[in-house]
Amino acid sequence: MGLSITAIALENKDFILRVLEKYERELHPSSAEDEEIVRRAVFSVRNKSVLFERYNPTASKLYTVVQDVRPAEVMIDFHYNGVQCTCPQKLCRHQLGVMLGLYQHFGSVQDWAANWRAKKNVQLNQLAAERSPESWQRMVDEVMGHILQSNRRIESYVVTSIIESAHGKLRRYMPYEREWQPLFKLFIELAVLNKLWAHCIKTDSPMTSEYFHYAIDKRYDYGADVMDELGTRSRLFATDPFYDALQEQVRQLLLQGKGLLQYRLKFYLRCWDTIFNERQRASQELEILQGTLPDIEFPIKIIELIFHIKLKNREAIVENVQHVDANQIQIYEAIVHFALNQNDEQSATLILKAMLPHLPYYINEVLVPHQRQMFVRQLNTLYTEVELNDEEEMLLYGAFGRYGIQPYSDFLLRRERYDEWVALHHLYPSSISHLEACGLKQVLKVNPGVLLPLYHHYAMEEVRQKSRMNYKQATRIWKSMKSAAKKAGKVQYFDDYIETVRGQFKRLRALQEELEKANLLS
Repeated sequence: MGLSITAIALENKDFILRVLEKYERELHPSSAEDEEIVRRAVFSVRNKSVLFERYNPTASKLYTVVQDVRPAEVMIDFHYNGVQCTCPQKLCRHQLGVMLGLYQHFGSVQDWAANWRAKKNVQLNQLAAERSPESWQRMVDEVMGHILQSNRRIESYVVTSIIESAHGKLRRYMPYEREWQPLFKLFIELAVLNKLWAHCIKTDSPMTSEYFHYAIDKRYDYGADVMDELGTRSRLFATDPFYDALQEQVRQLLLQGKGLLQYRLKFYLRCWDTIFNERQRASQELEILQGTLPDIEFPIKIIELIFHIKLKNREAIVENVQHVDANQIQIYEAIVHFALNQNDEQSATLILKAMLPHLPYYINEVLVPHQRQMFVRQLNTLYTEVELNDEEEMLLYGAFGRYGIQPYSDFLLRRERYDEWVALHHLYPSSISHLEACGLKQVLKVNPGVLLPLYHHYAMEEVRQKSRMNYKQATRIWKSMKSAAKKAGKVQYFDDYIETVRGQFKRLRALQEELEKANLLS
């Protein structure tokens, strides 16, 4: 049959334009490699190396061959908007050549290529050769300026793609010397994030979705590895300006003023924990922060704690924590981790004790319910690192409330307060399996008698469900109760108890059968 490429191109014009727009966005005219892809794709069209072999109208699939050094087969699925090539590259000259071959039936390939090349501002390889913070920053500005179109919102599901695309282009210009490579990676990481963050704030792009969280969390993990590598290496004198630039970049990221504060703070703390160790630099940063009044989500005074810890200024820490902001407990928690990493247990203790009166408000009023359990678990781990007196511990577990049953149970067991342990689990009933996780076996071993009322409570809860399955579970609990009574020397008490239960529920035939099977009487 005759193959009308013009008709196919016109019918699928919107798809072709979308694919070419993607290439315009992904390929950077300042990159020699990207320039080569476009040049060879345009050449394949002009040289008539793009052969349209056959079209399946039922499936809306077009099969083509591009005559290259090795022929490449390109298939376009117009129905599902997909393009596949037999070569291994993701964005290849063959796919671009085929799309331009179709585009020429309703547009000018020469004009498309000229418009793409007109976006070139500088040559990236020339900037890379200069090796200065300014030239590296211009590289990032050039690449991100091409990817992030002005005033255009970014949907959160493409954030990962944008970041990886930028890093893919910039990694081509990484220095060959191994001692410079981690520095380049971290510089580019922070510079790209700053450009992305500024654009998202400017365009009011969504920053709260799981996609955005995942993308930034992934970048933090990568950046943390690079910081750890940098922290173990000796520094060249020539790298000092780059460390100054990193200090500015990570401060800029923290003070951006909107969205995912926990990640911005993690970057900032990790840098000051691993790569910035000079007292002079810490003093300089503290002065800068004290002279800054940014419009951000938290008081800048909290961040000053980091540098009082670095500078071992105990008086300033004591004064600072006199006025804890109850809405920012999570920031104080992060700074406590920082203090412990700096082996400053005294500062960590001061901050944790200052936080205590504000925990009930933060846990119950600031945190949403699904965050409370995890936060309490993390916070309890921190408090186990410091010494608290009995009054402070009771204040802590009172603040935890129902979200801190397990740590409070551990505390009561350490103090051998078994009656209170039982009372706690009467107040906040859960399940036998949860009781075991909270230390049931230890109580059973040391003071089994106090458990009898608790076993009764859980067995009655099962009986109230009035099903055979629940009756079976109730008899299992009574077996455990029998074992506890035997250890406590209360066998007769248990026998009387079971007789009472049988009499109380004599109309529940299924329960009576389960009791007979269990053989609970001594």
